[in-house]
Amino acid sequence: MDKYKNLYRWMIIPMLFMQFGIFRDYWGDFSDNAWAVHVHYWTGTVWYLYLIIQPYYATHGQMAKHRTNGIIGMFVAGGVCITAFSMMHRDIATTEKALTAPAQFGPFQPWFFFGVAAVEIVMIIAFGVAVIQSIIRRRQLEDHAWWLVSTVFLIMMPALGRGVQNVHVAMQISAWPNIRIMPSLYISEGIILGMLLLGAWKFGKLRHPATWLAVAVNVFNLFLEPLGKSETVQEFLKTVIKG
Repeated sequence: MDKYKNLYRWMIIPMLFMQFGIFRDYWGDFSDNAWAVHVHYWTGTVWYLYLIIQPYYATHGQMAKHRTNGIIGMFVAGGVCITAFSMMHRDIATTEKALTAPAQFGPFQPWFFFGVAAVEIVMIIAFGVAVIQSIIRRRQLEDHAWWLVSTVFLIMMPALGRGVQNVHVAMQISAWPNIRIMPSLYISEGIILGMLLLGAWKFGKLRHPATWLAVAVNVFNLFLEPLGKSETVQEFLKTVIKG
């Protein structure tokens, strides 16, 4: 585990990127956010904090704290999954609002929110798989640690994507509503994949299944537009996700 002695410092970087991405959307209208948004934001933030403090405890002679916090952390991980799923009807509801008030949403047409819902389902399931794998491999410490590290990159896109998108839209605001919204997604995914592969290279995990899973999910996210425009996908989401 010596190679992970400074891992906690590296985990601060994605935490900062996530907070940058979500800062305006969450804190900008804090009092107007639904209760589900607050719960999801704080469970996600606590999970990221756990992925900073847990490697520190494990590599600095505090294994008792690491084990105790690990049990609590699994509860937090479950909260991340459940709250993320519980918020998905917001995406479907927003498609209806975008359809009835297109001038208000401008370039954000219904297909965009359908696409967001489609990729979020895959991200949440992959997050759950990675957490379960970390539990199964809890005695293989390096595997256990890297499966947990991968969860950061599995669920970063919504938060970081919003931040990059806000900046990108602001730069093109004079062209509203004729703004291209997908480039911000591609930039966000480039940042996420760059951090993931850099970390995997540094810690010798480029060929680890957790790395492959995180790469696959983020590549899948690049297909948000065709997924969102697919009538089959739209009907599936409207049938499955009910308010």
